[in-house]
Amino acid sequence: MKVIYPDGEVRNAEGKEALEVIRHSAAHILAQAVKRLYPDAKLGYGPAIEKGFYYDVDLGDEKLSEEKLEKLEGTMREIISENLPVKPFVLPPEEAEKLMKEKGEDYKAEHIADLPTKEKISFYRQGEYIDMCRGPHVTHTKAVKAFKLTGISGAYWKNDSANKMLTRVYGTAFLSGEELNKHLEMLKEAEKRDHRKLGKEMELFMLSEEGQGFPFFLPNGMIIKNELIRYWRKIHEENGYLEISTPIMLNRRLWETSGHWEHYQDKMYTSEIDGETFCIKPMNCPGGVLIYGSRPRSYRELPIKLGELGLVHRNELKGTLHGLFRVRAFTQDDAHIYMTKSQVKEEIANVINLIDSVYEKFGFTCTLELSTRPEDSMGEDEDWELAENSLKEALEQCGRDYTINEGDGAFYGPKIDFHLKDSLDRTWQCGTVQLDFQLPKNFDLYYIDEKGERQRPIMIHRVCFGSVERFIGILTEHCGGRFPFWLAPLQVKVLTVTESAEDYATNVYEKIKEAGIRSAIDKRREKIGYMIREAQYKERVPYAIIIGDKEKNSGLISVRERDSGKTEVVRTEEFIERAFKYTNM
Repeated sequence: MKVIYPDGEVRNAEGKEALEVIRHSAAHILAQAVKRLYPDAKLGYGPAIEKGFYYDVDLGDEKLSEEKLEKLEGTMREIISENLPVKPFVLPPEEAEKLMKEKGEDYKAEHIADLPTKEKISFYRQGEYIDMCRGPHVTHTKAVKAFKLTGISGAYWKNDSANKMLTRVYGTAFLSGEELNKHLEMLKEAEKRDHRKLGKEMELFMLSEEGQGFPFFLPNGMIIKNELIRYWRKIHEENGYLEISTPIMLNRRLWETSGHWEHYQDKMYTSEIDGETFCIKPMNCPGGVLIYGSRPRSYRELPIKLGELGLVHRNELKGTLHGLFRVRAFTQDDAHIYMTKSQVKEEIANVINLIDSVYEKFGFTCTLELSTRPEDSMGEDEDWELAENSLKEALEQCGRDYTINEGDGAFYGPKIDFHLKDSLDRTWQCGTVQLDFQLPKNFDLYYIDEKGERQRPIMIHRVCFGSVERFIGILTEHCGGRFPFWLAPLQVKVLTVTESAEDYATNVYEKIKEAGIRSAIDKRREKIGYMIREAQYKERVPYAIIIGDKEKNSGLISVRERDSGKTEVVRTEEFIERAFKYTNM
């Protein structure tokens, strides 16, 4: 596919690069369609994103509906069919700002005025439409063949709640109609699996206007959450971690020392205690650092692995909240490892292998991404170079492929991010491994080496689930609410077919319940087909045990498996024995 750059050069693009250009060009076509239908609209930002694109627009008092979205999509198709040539040009900042003001594009003019550089600014023109952009773009609008507008939401200008709320129009685009159709089918399936929908149906969690961004876990959801935590504790104990708990509120001085006050203040909740500012922790690490520094440490103790399931709070914008995926309070499954320089590569490799084993347990595959030093960072160049090289060497030692994400590391160190791929081929960033030279330095942490001298430890921050709540949301959609036996809120449901078999069914139920299996009994006089559908397709219970006169007379039970739909006749004791194997984490 031919693409055109700001300097007018035309090159060929393929694969991922071509797809990004298609999506970016689709965003421009969307903005042009908006201006044709709503001439007084003012444009904000319109980037390509993973799986699609969006454009933020100020429509004044106009409200977009699904019907108007279809009309907008139709106008985009008209622009594409016109096969408008896409022409780049550049202007000095003063002329660029003047042009945008003349066109009534106040947001664009403001953006240009805020740019720190005085270099020339590139624009692209297609027909009557002009937009500032770094490019590249398709050479003609007809190159965008397969696209679809997918939704509408609100978004604050510059992601700042003090600014006006704009209308964000989402879309997706692909290189071929076949790829687009496949994606749209995935979206339909994802809608069925939406964890907010399933969470309500299965009574896992609830959201309330009285606590926006603060999820309420219901009894069924607490079973899943507690089982995940039990599994987390088991694997961490097996891998030499010690569990700790740190306070939810700590003095502002701590966060100033850690660097979070400077770099993360807008995400932190604060309160006054005894005339001093305290912060509700947005992450666990500074509290863990205090535990390490609470007494002298010897090199013989290292590495020290401290794990914490800490409740953290972050001041997320209301418009960004989304079920369990983006909340204001969540349980972060942190661990911090303190070690010598000679132990770094081995410990990073150990963490990678541990996180891999966790994701394999739930049927996820994952790709790895190494994020390097951001502009807003702290520390010396040599520390960052050593940290980034250590992560690269550990990845290579593990034989893992990875991509580089330039400038997206934490402010205190580079990181490896784990991107899960679920059953719908969507990716989620969950696990992370961050190498940190800065906090040990800021808090003057040390250990005594074999010569009796003080040395600075190196610190790893890492999570497996990332957020227990978010992981539950991802897992719910991954398995469509059909949780594996050990995680299912209700594992077995006994269904009574006839009144005469009720006593026998009750006896079977009591045996299963006494064995520690989460179970229930349904004695209603409903048709057995209806009872099975309700148990295994609505409640998503892994095993339905059907009891009628035939089972009563034989002393056996009919066990119907949810996932295969197969029914097997066995002894109650045999089923219980099998169930314990299913329960094994």
